[in-house]
Amino acid sequence: MPRRARLALPNVPLHIIQRGNNRQACFYADEDYRFYLDWLREYADKSGCHVHAYVLMTNHVHLLVSAEQAEASGALMKALGQRYVQYVNRTYRRSGTLWEGRFRSCLTQEESYLLACQRYIELNPVRAGMVEHPAEYHWSSYRSNAQGEPDSLLKPHSLYQALGRDAASRAAVYRELFRFELEPGLVDEIRRATNGNFALGNAAFAAQVSTALRRRAVPGKSGRPRRAVEPETGKLFGE
Repeated sequence: MPRRARLALPNVPLHIIQRGNNRQACFYADEDYRFYLDWLREYADKSGCHVHAYVLMTNHVHLLVSAEQAEASGALMKALGQRYVQYVNRTYRRSGTLWEGRFRSCLTQEESYLLACQRYIELNPVRAGMVEHPAEYHWSSYRSNAQGEPDSLLKPHSLYQALGRDAASRAAVYRELFRFELEPGLVDEIRRATNGNFALGNAAFAAQVSTALRRRAVPGKSGRPRRAVEPETGKLFGE
């Protein structure tokens, strides 16, 4: 069965996960993380992608990216992945694949889910038991978004910018969001949408994505597959 095409739209935030093959490590030393972030910045600029949040875990990566063109996120991840694999294979005298096939992703509704998705990303080291607070983890965007540390890789989303009138007030409001843990149901929702290549948002957002891309953006019901229907006309897509 052919793989479902990835959901992607211009300027709609995309939560991306890329895992190491068989969940094996893909970062081994501090230099590896630094090179990855340097190349992420380089290829994000070249492809027209804006990185809002990130975390580099030992065996996987989370990114929150808005792309100026729908295909730009795929171009970014392809170029970055190839460059990094070449570096790892050369540095550690290994060969073969490093990543677990295609990266996984979900389009993210801005108004209700974007800041929650940023928190989900930056809280990964806490959920993994690696640190007690996200500020203790060096390889994430938390220190920039919440503490104002310079990070030339990041391009804050407009919703983050709207948190305050200046950088200090925005960071203070953002830090307050981390006083409370994400609800388990929301964590499950983010994981389900990202792993399944679905829209992360309410029903209206999912309908908008389906209409724009002319295909299903939510999990289908069990049984015989059905073609997606245009909400406004009731016609099957493609008629």
